[in-house]
Amino acid sequence: MSDIIHLLPDAVANQIAAGEVIQRPASVVKELVENAIDAGADTIRIIIKDAGRTLIQVIDNGKGMSETDALRAFERHATSKISSADDLFALRTMGFRGEALASIAAIAHVELRTKQADSELGTLIEIAGTQINRQETIQTADGSSFSVKNLFFNVPARRRFLKNDAIEKRHLLQEFYRIVLVNPTITFSLIDGNEETFHLPETTLKLRIEHVFGKKSKKRWEQQLLAIETKTTIGEIYGYIGRPEFAQKSACQYFFVNGRYMQHAYFHKAVMTAYEQLIPQSDKPNYFIYFRVDPESIDINIHPTKTEIKFEHGQAFWSILQATVKEALGKFNVAPAIDFNTEGAVDMPIIRPNQEIRPPKTAIDPTYNPFQAAGHQKQQFDWEKLYQGFENEHPGQAEDQNDAVQLFHTTSENQPVPHSVDNFQLRRQYILTGIKSGLLIIDQQRAHYRILFDRFLLQLEQKKAFSQQVIFPDKITLSIEDKAVFDQLEESLRFTGFDFETDKEDPASFYIKGIPPQLNPDVCESMLKEMIHRTKESQTDNSRQVHILIAKSLAKAASLKNGQHLSNEEMTDLIDKLFSLPEHNYTPEGKRIFTTIIYEDIEKAFL
Repeated sequence: MSDIIHLLPDAVANQIAAGEVIQRPASVVKELVENAIDAGADTIRIIIKDAGRTLIQVIDNGKGMSETDALRAFERHATSKISSADDLFALRTMGFRGEALASIAAIAHVELRTKQADSELGTLIEIAGTQINRQETIQTADGSSFSVKNLFFNVPARRRFLKNDAIEKRHLLQEFYRIVLVNPTITFSLIDGNEETFHLPETTLKLRIEHVFGKKSKKRWEQQLLAIETKTTIGEIYGYIGRPEFAQKSACQYFFVNGRYMQHAYFHKAVMTAYEQLIPQSDKPNYFIYFRVDPESIDINIHPTKTEIKFEHGQAFWSILQATVKEALGKFNVAPAIDFNTEGAVDMPIIRPNQEIRPPKTAIDPTYNPFQAAGHQKQQFDWEKLYQGFENEHPGQAEDQNDAVQLFHTTSENQPVPHSVDNFQLRRQYILTGIKSGLLIIDQQRAHYRILFDRFLLQLEQKKAFSQQVIFPDKITLSIEDKAVFDQLEESLRFTGFDFETDKEDPASFYIKGIPPQLNPDVCESMLKEMIHRTKESQTDNSRQVHILIAKSLAKAASLKNGQHLSNEEMTDLIDKLFSLPEHNYTPEGKRIFTTIIYEDIEKAFL
């Protein structure tokens, strides 16, 4: 029998490695920028087109490469970062595997222009699918310029699995944030098409956070942040945490170790524990926390993305981190104070020195007789008022059963609640109505929510709806990342009745010119931002899922609220519309809308 095991060709092996290292355009940006940082660059420019599908170019002023190194850099496991296995436990560079450039060259058209400072001429190399198409000596600036075009051109299946431009751009921005936040001494520029999205000069860490996230924020980030710093024998923790009053559902949360971004759920729990009872459970605090430890005490060689990191002293760091955050919160006295209600309180006078203090005296009228009726008229009560409204509107039925409810069940304004034998509103939250088998109890808010959800979802699928124009359009300004998500949702939102107009002077801002007729204009801005947050969390571009998310947000914002009074006609209309739906038992989240109490159970209660 012939041998069946053989070595894979380099081109195939590189494509397999690319599946782990290069997952999307954001991965290319990460690998190329990290190489530029390792090369000692202090100025890095990133240029993208079509969210990185068409072009990703990274230009740096680092030390560059010789002609031999430029060719060797595209070979698999070729690296200048390590030379032995022992070096893996003392890493101080961003990259070390030697897989990034080989993986990129296997799935894209790559052009490299590089030159060292002590050389008169540089090198140009063009590679497509691991094949070198061009190599020559050229005149170029010091440093390196990588141009990656037509990503996944020879792997059509991978290219089809890329999300739309809005989602890919969001992932790319996330990688950009992770790099610039840990390198404030490097000047970064990000150019999207022909527009410079970011220009971040060399600055301090706090100002770098302000420049990245404070551009479109209503409140300055430097006012929201509290500094933390702790030095121990096992390492150092420093950075900034957010004040509790600025916590929100969509927060900026970053961990870094030795200049490298990491994801660490264990340390995240330590931070959240320190914020317990300071913020609502649904909100999250902002934090930018940096660890500086001995490279030998951590292991970053776990996954090709290098975001999963193991700590030798993880348990100790957990306790230190929690104590550090708690200390910062207590030091700056950010714990909420008890707010006493002073309305109607006695005004206590200020006691001045040498002031005579006299005890209070009470004036008593010894001639006062509480039983004396002088000066007061005896009030006459009109007993006939109690008999008003007892006319028999429903012959053949007991009058005391129908009208007793109207007599004693009144609104908070002491006005009678309209009532019939069909429907009854309990606590302005539940609708009670009789059915053949007994009593039907409906949660009015959930019922209305279900009705509106189905209506908005139908409008999205049919792509037509009515719009109510706004007299004074509201202007909404979003961050660059949130604006990319909004662009993904905009077309679908128009099918529900929204009408938007982009601000020509500020592309990140837009005006709401029209809204769905069911929606209150006052809730539009908060509802849209909540919708953007949920879209970012779901990370989906499936049209059906996006439509469901939009329909839920709109229905929740427009539905009845508990405590809202309904007339008998409104209750009847709500019940009819609910039971005309194919799915009327549960809300879109699976919560029960109504329940029934059968006559047998009612009768047993009176035994």
